[in-house]
Amino acid sequence: MVVSASKLRIRSHPEVYEPAEDSVLLANSLDIGAGERVLEIGVGSGYVSLVASQRAASIVGIDINPHAARLAKANARLNDVANVEFIAGDLFSPIRGRFNLILVNPPYLPVKGGAERDPIELAWDGGEDGMRLTERFINEAHDYLEPNGRVLMIQSSLSGYEETVRSLSGRGFQVKILAEQKLFFETIYLIEARRS
Repeated sequence: MVVSASKLRIRSHPEVYEPAEDSVLLANSLDIGAGERVLEIGVGSGYVSLVASQRAASIVGIDINPHAARLAKANARLNDVANVEFIAGDLFSPIRGRFNLILVNPPYLPVKGGAERDPIELAWDGGEDGMRLTERFINEAHDYLEPNGRVLMIQSSLSGYEETVRSLSGRGFQVKILAEQKLFFETIYLIEARRS
């Protein structure tokens, strides 16, 4: 069943990534079975997790930005959503157990230099090739998926989404592009990767 974002109220914070075209593409493409357990990596404001909560049995959302974890909790309370848990942490580090679906909109913009970043910059800084977090995610995701579990991931033409597809396939996932959206300076892709 496809879920809807139409009735959600979402507050923002200056240090947290606001829902943008990539978030909306992911949220509008959710197809979640009743009773499924969902993990979202990089929750930002909590928007995508709150959309998913309308159908999923439970959602765990994680973000390296502590402002994001707090804002997502506040947005869950604002919308009277109780089947979500938001925590601050780096990728899968605080996660235990397996999930039917993992959602991720990783930072994918190529950014030069290694200077320390503000929390908000971590939302889009994908490293020099745009793949820094994506590669880490691909190497670890399989261990957190139930058999036949799947990943929905946003990627960009700016960071070579083809490499992401190859990497996921190389890790044994069945991969397909579910949707794409052309924007002014890039095309964003929604990739589904299903555990074999």
